[in-house]
Amino acid sequence: MIKKLLEWLYPSVCIFCGKICESGICEECRKKVEVIEEPRCKKCGKPIRKEEVEFCYDCEREELCYEQGRSLWLHKAPVSSSIYSFKYKNRKVYGEVYAKEMVKKFGTLIHLWEIDVIVPVPLHRKKQKKRGYNQAEILAKQIGKRVGVPVNTMLVKRKINTVPQKEFTRKERKKNLKNAFEVKENIKAKRVLIIDDIYTTGSTIHSISVVLKKAGVEKTYFLTISIGQGL
Repeated sequence: MIKKLLEWLYPSVCIFCGKICESGICEECRKKVEVIEEPRCKKCGKPIRKEEVEFCYDCEREELCYEQGRSLWLHKAPVSSSIYSFKYKNRKVYGEVYAKEMVKKFGTLIHLWEIDVIVPVPLHRKKQKKRGYNQAEILAKQIGKRVGVPVNTMLVKRKINTVPQKEFTRKERKKNLKNAFEVKENIKAKRVLIIDDIYTTGSTIHSISVVLKKAGVEKTYFLTISIGQGL
């Protein structure tokens, strides 16, 4: 009865347009969002324009310390505004819809990667206290529940309260994240899935992968809600 009352008081809405929608994404908005298909980069999964090219420009010129990753949608409207609300406007409920869509698309891939544990990209404690939550943690827990893989939110910590990555160039992003993360527990897992909301240059995933592999992890992978366009 309580559940039905809550559903009546706070009905599910489309994460993109805000209209009442039980599934979380209305049919009109589902047609607007760009699901990433082939051709895409074999490493980071960015959509690329030429079918004969295996890797995007970024992955061709830079060695990133993870095995592979995938993202659900291209990072442009209405996806970008929806993620902004998820991160900064307390729309935590959006995480359930994102996770459902990601597992529908990548659930089989997660099992093919033979993931032992899922790790969200951590926020610094000051930033998390100010925001009230970590959107990557919400997403990771929802995904883990659906695929039956444990989630460890304490394994990796952000020890430096870095400036937001959007302020920097590619080179500056790596420098900004140097020594920003640390592993806080002994690791038994050999294959780790890193969860974040947006993939841009890959600097964050790379930096976390470096510290995980130094601690004994063999392979790292990532999943994000959205990603930028490749070349």
